[in-house]
Amino acid sequence: MFDIAVVTALLFIALLAGSVWIGLSLFATGFVLLMIFKPNIPMDVFASGLIWGSLNPKPLLSLPLFILMSEVLVTAGLGRSLFSGLSHWLGRLPGGLLHINVVGSTLFAAVSGSSAATTAIVGKVSLPELQARGYDRQLAMGSLAGAGTLGFLIPPSIIMIIYGVIAEQSILELFVAGVIPGLLLAFLYMLYIAVHQFFSGTQPLVDKPTWRERLGSLKDIGPIAFLIIGIMSSLYLGLASVSELAAMGVLGAVLIALIMGRFSFAAMIRAGRRAVRTSAMIGLIIVGAALLNAAFGFLGIPKAVATLIAGWELTPFALIVVLLIFYAVLGMFLDGTSIIVMTLPITLPLVTAAGYDAVWFGIFVVVAVEISQITPPIGFNLFVIQSQTAESIATIAKAALPFFFILLAFALLLAIFPNIALWLPRTLE
Repeated sequence: MFDIAVVTALLFIALLAGSVWIGLSLFATGFVLLMIFKPNIPMDVFASGLIWGSLNPKPLLSLPLFILMSEVLVTAGLGRSLFSGLSHWLGRLPGGLLHINVVGSTLFAAVSGSSAATTAIVGKVSLPELQARGYDRQLAMGSLAGAGTLGFLIPPSIIMIIYGVIAEQSILELFVAGVIPGLLLAFLYMLYIAVHQFFSGTQPLVDKPTWRERLGSLKDIGPIAFLIIGIMSSLYLGLASVSELAAMGVLGAVLIALIMGRFSFAAMIRAGRRAVRTSAMIGLIIVGAALLNAAFGFLGIPKAVATLIAGWELTPFALIVVLLIFYAVLGMFLDGTSIIVMTLPITLPLVTAAGYDAVWFGIFVVVAVEISQITPPIGFNLFVIQSQTAESIATIAKAALPFFFILLAFALLLAIFPNIALWLPRTLE
């Protein structure tokens, strides 16, 4: 197994270092492994329909629809309206307008499903406004990097859809399981911001808004709140499948753009093109990982790893700690989608054998993958913020460090109290 691991690592790192797309790197690595160690297998894999089958599951239909919904909302310019609306409600709290990064990200996460998209939408408006009003720049960047990860955890989540398809778990159940952990994590972020600002004493003073101003600001928050309520109520009442929810979301996003007077066919075409590019990128990663995982299966890697870890005789909690460290390290080099499709065939059997629930593990993996969004050198949220601030990745990563530790602690909290994720789906059964 050692020689296989060496070939895999060297080849994959070489391809990534050569700027080859991740999906193609995964595909090439799997193909070369089979050609070297099982030369009679590759054509059988292609003939078996495995590649096509990886893209064929019906729940994956919702993926491009949720991405399109997010792109339509970006085109409609909802970020500026949301900042204006939330500022009247959050400005007087300890931490002030910095909380807009968290609350705004929480709201956009409930309609976008993407961490990078959430960070980009909120940061485009919040970072310049916070800097202009004299807020701590480091905390502004760090809180945005951390809060942007909520795009993975709060449903509808693109990562959860991919996990559900690969793990053969109910995506609706995963969506429901992500609600309480997502809101709790947002609360922990806000608590840290409030405590930091309280002890630093650097919060700028703002005028107290009148209730007339607060109520008037609801028109800016209302459109996205309406869309969230529509999606979530349909989700919890079981009125629609995941694909139908996604279609409703796209329709709702288009209606919001129309109502706000920001609809144009040119803008919708741009949103569609961006959605196609993102969906194609994810599809290529899924196909590449399908071949690599098939290669691992033919070479007996999952069984060998399971046997090795079983020989360590770890307690269930110790196993989770080891996996958390493993995902944190892997997240320094790969994006969340790649991490899940590459590792799940190996890690899921280990975790379920240790007595953990597969739906709970889905939420745990999402939190672990969130960590990858704010760890250099390949933290997508860091790159998004860099494009908006022109700061170095090292500076942004340092600003995000407290939120990295909050995510690590939260993942361990989930392992100690699994009902944080499982209580709501079990209650609604």
